[in-house]
Amino acid sequence: MILGAGPIVIGQACEFDYSGTQACKALAEEGYEVVLVNSNPATIMTDPDLAHRTYIGPMTPPLVERIIDAERPDALLPTMGGQTALNLAGILPPSSPPRTASSSSRPWTASASRRRPPASAPRLRSASPSPRTSGSSRSLCARPSLSGGTGGGIAYNRAEFEDICRAGLAASHTQQVLVEKSLLGWKEYELEVMRDMADNVVIICSIENIDPMGVHTGDSITVAPAQTLTDKEYQRLRDYSVAIIREIGVECGGSNVQFAVNPADGEVMVIEMNPRVSRSSALASKATGFPIAKMAAKLSVGYTLDQIPNDITKKTPASFEPSIDYVVTKIPRFAFEKFPGSEPILTTQMKSVGEAMALGRTFQESFQKAVRSLETGFAGWGCGPIKELDWDWEKIKYSLRVPNPDRIHAIYTAFKKGMRVQDIHEISFIDKWFLTELKELVDVEQFLVSRSLDQLSKDDFYQVKRRGFSDKQIAFATSSSESDVRSRRLALGVAPTYKRVDTCAAEFEANTPYMYSSYEYECESAPTNRKKVLILGGGPNRIGQGIEFDYCCCHASFALREAGYETIMMNSNPETVSTDYDTSDRLYFEPLTVEDVSNVLDLERPDGIIVQFGGQTPLKLALPIQRYIEENKLVSASGTGNVKIWGTSPDSIDAAEDRKRFNAILEELGIEQPKGGIARSEADALAIASEIGYPVVVRPSYVLGGRAMEIVYNDEKLIKYLATAVQVDPERPVLVDKYLIDAVEIDVDALADTAGNVVIGGIMEHIEQAGIHSGDSACSLPTRTVSAPCLEVIRSWTTKLAKRLNVCGLMNCQYAISTSGDVFLLEANPRASRTVPFVSKAIGHPLAKYASLVMSGVTLPELGFTKEVVPKHVSVKEAVFPFEKFQGCDILLGPEMRSTGEVMGIDYEFSGAFAKAQIAAGQRLPLGFNIIATSGTAKVLQLEGVPVEPVLKIHEGQPNARDMLKNGRLALAYKVPIITTVDGARASIDAIKSLKNKSIETLALQDYFQTADASADLQAAAQITP
Repeated sequence: MILGAGPIVIGQACEFDYSGTQACKALAEEGYEVVLVNSNPATIMTDPDLAHRTYIGPMTPPLVERIIDAERPDALLPTMGGQTALNLAGILPPSSPPRTASSSSRPWTASASRRRPPASAPRLRSASPSPRTSGSSRSLCARPSLSGGTGGGIAYNRAEFEDICRAGLAASHTQQVLVEKSLLGWKEYELEVMRDMADNVVIICSIENIDPMGVHTGDSITVAPAQTLTDKEYQRLRDYSVAIIREIGVECGGSNVQFAVNPADGEVMVIEMNPRVSRSSALASKATGFPIAKMAAKLSVGYTLDQIPNDITKKTPASFEPSIDYVVTKIPRFAFEKFPGSEPILTTQMKSVGEAMALGRTFQESFQKAVRSLETGFAGWGCGPIKELDWDWEKIKYSLRVPNPDRIHAIYTAFKKGMRVQDIHEISFIDKWFLTELKELVDVEQFLVSRSLDQLSKDDFYQVKRRGFSDKQIAFATSSSESDVRSRRLALGVAPTYKRVDTCAAEFEANTPYMYSSYEYECESAPTNRKKVLILGGGPNRIGQGIEFDYCCCHASFALREAGYETIMMNSNPETVSTDYDTSDRLYFEPLTVEDVSNVLDLERPDGIIVQFGGQTPLKLALPIQRYIEENKLVSASGTGNVKIWGTSPDSIDAAEDRKRFNAILEELGIEQPKGGIARSEADALAIASEIGYPVVVRPSYVLGGRAMEIVYNDEKLIKYLATAVQVDPERPVLVDKYLIDAVEIDVDALADTAGNVVIGGIMEHIEQAGIHSGDSACSLPTRTVSAPCLEVIRSWTTKLAKRLNVCGLMNCQYAISTSGDVFLLEANPRASRTVPFVSKAIGHPLAKYASLVMSGVTLPELGFTKEVVPKHVSVKEAVFPFEKFQGCDILLGPEMRSTGEVMGIDYEFSGAFAKAQIAAGQRLPLGFNIIATSGTAKVLQLEGVPVEPVLKIHEGQPNARDMLKNGRLALAYKVPIITTVDGARASIDAIKSLKNKSIETLALQDYFQTADASADLQAAAQITP
């Protein structure tokens, strides 16, 4: 039995889908029947055909015990599911099956680490503040035990220390906080280590943080291999790691060991070790090509490292330590803009929502590629508009001193304004080696600024491109266009070459085509002339574009590979299954930009390109890529025609995004939508709002995840929104629509083929009212309260719209049903949506696989998918939020998405499914409670005969509601759901009744329907694919 990681949360994201998927496949290869427990429907690992038995639902000890009783597994593997799985395994009763791999290790204490060097930082088991503790250092670091990184921080005074300790004790599963001497300014390193039952130990990878100690490693820019260690220092850390993994008792599997090194005298401290596959394990796996999770799974069943072959070289065993001849840079991506009120300051508590990774022959090259892979508006580091250039010296120095998401751009500004490497080092404590490398990039920029494009020679281009500069950066510096730079570069014969990740620094040939670009003379890509398709991934995770889109990309690769196509994946996200070396036939680990995609197209010349599945990232590239392949008349390598974008055309996608074009289509089809208009100025917005009446929903066009979307209720709020939330001008219009109060929102996923067939995949009813972003609302499939006439309207409009837009593949539509029963279309997106994985698991049909085959030319009747599936069971999706990471932000939900992940509950009754989803999301539905209310509410309840205890409002005196909360008397202190809608309250009441009347039933996903039919349809389709 494998325990998954549950929903995507900050600190525990889709890297554990990668590790769990690897484990499922590895153990199935060995003939084991795999039972999987996980609550996250958006993952590949919870696909019904990956494990033999898949339990999607709450991961609580009582429910896991029931699954164990039913399945009677021989062993439990909890080291693939992050802290969630490890904590769960630790509190299961002794009667549970034996734990495999490193979960048998003893708890690591200070005494264990003291038996062998190096020293461990002083630690206290209790976090009670005392004069001795508080006064022992200028700052203290407090970290909760077994919390997955939640609740910790650095305290500079007693008040901060007490607040952090309280939060840490609440977050810790063992009610313990480690209080440590702060090592701010020290250099941080980590080593990925593996050990087998024969005591063979290998170091997979060393990783160095560019940010010094004080920033969570998940929030730091990191580099592999470590750049600033001497060979002697590296060997010392290597020896320490081996000693620690043996002393702790990790009998087999992977571990992550983190060190701090004092740059003044070389003193080493152990920070922590994780006796499991970690976040860094995924990064190290992608950086080296060595599949840590797969190897750990094999070791857990008795293999030794020398018995497991290396999949990439096919010649070396896993005991052969990886060696790399390139540099890997990882940069985290943040979402502070989603949480106004929280400070964008980085500490020991992780706050990033995703990350991008890039490979290059040098640090400079990989760093610049990683910056542009983030998709935050930068084409690289520098050579572009940088807001920090307008800052005064005080603000620049503050940004250098205090870790924050934009510190790297403050460094650029400091160099541009004349600061020296030494000056920046003294303020930031960033190692001078990295700063010197960055200063050279600024010098190269100055060289480019002093030249015109025509003055750049072939050698100039090679020197600049080898330092990671993009064509767009060169264009900015030379006052030319990106297309002119590309033309000039290619005319001089300067094109990228592609190197293979081989785990052994080119000592053995790599059989797995896992590639990255560089500007050298020998290309190792060796493209084929097979029928092939290029799938563009979603880039780094972010709120609004996460694992759901990676799921769709993976399914496209799986289905088309089975249908005989060579599948090529292009992505920059190290956390995902899509960037696993064996998901596709070929993998390009590259930024998702027009330049980088065009380079791969020139080399591979695929028959088709899929842009529908990766979210907004590839969709934004669709039109420029379409222009590129038309202008260059690229012929496919297979000789069967020109390179094409498969699926719905970029023009149809643009028609759905362009409000003016879309309005004309809806009017033609007779489809109703809320009144609204397009504003290109403040005056336009005010005029539209005056005409349709407040409240209105305002949002910029071309967004995903509800970015900068708001409901406003008057002119004053609208003017403020236009001034602070968005830039409104003719080039960036803002949409202003009537907000439908108390409306029910509906989500629809549909499939359409080139023959005009349209099939509804699923119709979901939101629990929260319209106005809450669909990604933040709970939803039910099938619907519960929608009338048959409304459902018929929704089905009819969806079909008409799919045909009119010539949709080929997936389409998502969102509707609102008013209190009077009128249906309105809110938006339509002819692409994959974040609900596709949930719907696929709810109905038992892999919609993304169907869609990819449809794009290749197969019709829906040929797939055997010709009518909507309305299951007899009920599936509920619930969102999970990261509010505890962002102190000071407002937790009220609105039209801008803020959730990081989701869970799923399945039952034959809605109340049971909703209860399971709430429990899986970490909410505690109270089975017995008293009601406390302020005076007005209390009076109404008392008149209805409901027992209630009145409480004072805060301004009315004390004791008030805040006092009761601090004393632990209110539900808020116990993670009981905060319910802000009547519909949400009704659903919660039904769930509570269900829990009181019957025990929760645990069934495997395979028990709800036969998945064999869908698998047979796919296999049949593979035989008829063109």
